[in-house]
Amino acid sequence: MQKFDFESMILFEDEDYIVINKPSHISTLDERQGGGQASILQLGRAYFEGLGVGHRLDKETSGVLALTKHAEAYRHISMQFEHRETEKVYHALVTGQPDFNETLVNMPLAQARDGKTMIDREGKPAQTYFSNEQVFRSATLVSCKPISGRLHQIRVHLKYLDFPIIGDAIYGGIDLRLSQIKRKYKGPQFEDEQPLMKRTALHAFRLTFHLMNHDLLTVEAPYPKDFKATIQQLIKWNSY
Repeated sequence: MQKFDFESMILFEDEDYIVINKPSHISTLDERQGGGQASILQLGRAYFEGLGVGHRLDKETSGVLALTKHAEAYRHISMQFEHRETEKVYHALVTGQPDFNETLVNMPLAQARDGKTMIDREGKPAQTYFSNEQVFRSATLVSCKPISGRLHQIRVHLKYLDFPIIGDAIYGGIDLRLSQIKRKYKGPQFEDEQPLMKRTALHAFRLTFHLMNHDLLTVEAPYPKDFKATIQQLIKWNSY
């Protein structure tokens, strides 16, 4: 079981907030079924007793996550999320070459009985802007700016656009392997070859919100190793 060091995740800390670079494969909150893996909340409370969670990231999603040190700090950031006064920017790798330039998806979402999120005209309003960051022959790095904060919003909206996130099997994404992008590939055969990323290729890159003294804080999270390595492989073998 992978071990995580909470202090090494910290990007910003003051008397009210801790902002971390959350690794993938760790839940923000305790999982209902348990399983022995500590959550970010558990690790955080071992560092600072009483720590709370300002918002959530999916288990597989890495990147910027804001934690609160007391109830007033929690209320302060929660109201900003509720009134859409924060700005969140995610980076995603998608298969293919979309032509996104502040492309808005304004499609309501609802949760199905199986826990998945789906487009539903009777669902809750959801808006996401998408823009190309870097285009390769087989994939594109996309900037995603959600205005609302629905469960799996970015993943479902990209599926709606027919550009699901690489590695996102739940919403139609496929794995990316080196043999697909490298000419004269001589490694393991496709059935035995490991994907470049063993998760949904989504990273919470930037978060902007107001601190308790009303100063505006912007925190960016560096790419984790798997995300960074995949982009390096695309630059090396799949650029124009």
